[in-house]
Amino acid sequence: MEKLYFLAMQYRRNQEIIGYGVQARSRTPDQKRERRAMVRALVDQRGITDNVVLEAMNVVPRHLFVAEALRAHAYEDNSLPIGFGQTISQPYIVARMTELLEVRKGTRVLEIGTGSGYQAAVLATIGCHVFSLERIPELYRATTSLLRQLGYSNVQVYKSDGTLGFPQAAPYERILVTAGGPKVPETLLRQLDEGGIMIIPVGDRPREQTLLKIRKTNGRITAENLDSVVFVNLVGNEGWAR
Repeated sequence: MEKLYFLAMQYRRNQEIIGYGVQARSRTPDQKRERRAMVRALVDQRGITDNVVLEAMNVVPRHLFVAEALRAHAYEDNSLPIGFGQTISQPYIVARMTELLEVRKGTRVLEIGTGSGYQAAVLATIGCHVFSLERIPELYRATTSLLRQLGYSNVQVYKSDGTLGFPQAAPYERILVTAGGPKVPETLLRQLDEGGIMIIPVGDRPREQTLLKIRKTNGRITAENLDSVVFVNLVGNEGWAR
């Protein structure tokens, strides 16, 4: 059943992308208004203040990263299913984690858990060079294709166990983990550059985590406990078992 859902979702995505240029004139104004409303709510109701993050989220077409059947809910402050037990994070969580990451144009970011590709698109719009890892083959193929079609050339997606990072391009100025594990993977800490920041949800029970902001300063690791959050499981060699 989940496979059928995914195939239907990918078909709808492809249809959306194919028809986007043809129908943009009739659809774009409503979607732009919805995005502006989403961004206003992030400021007024959620306290997001980083203008770089807000401007990026005002540009990225979140509705293209969900199934057509869910498009009407794309700009609501909720997570949405994308198949295979995964979700696209709610806009607030994307904004909050991106703000905490303290990125700017040119920042090299390792993202663990590509998922729908929306978070990577936000980082790319800011101007980051993003290396993104996805373990689920179907999501890897679909999202790689989507990001390519939408022109996000500064995002490189790889099919990999995210808990092991991507040593080929290490070290990274920033690491963003979009799934919750029982601990901070030591391998990711080793791939974090000096002066770097990692944002990661960690908890000893699945889907019950605390968001951590980790810094590496003079080789020393410090961690700040932030929000209580709920993320899908970080599965892998240094995460939860499959």
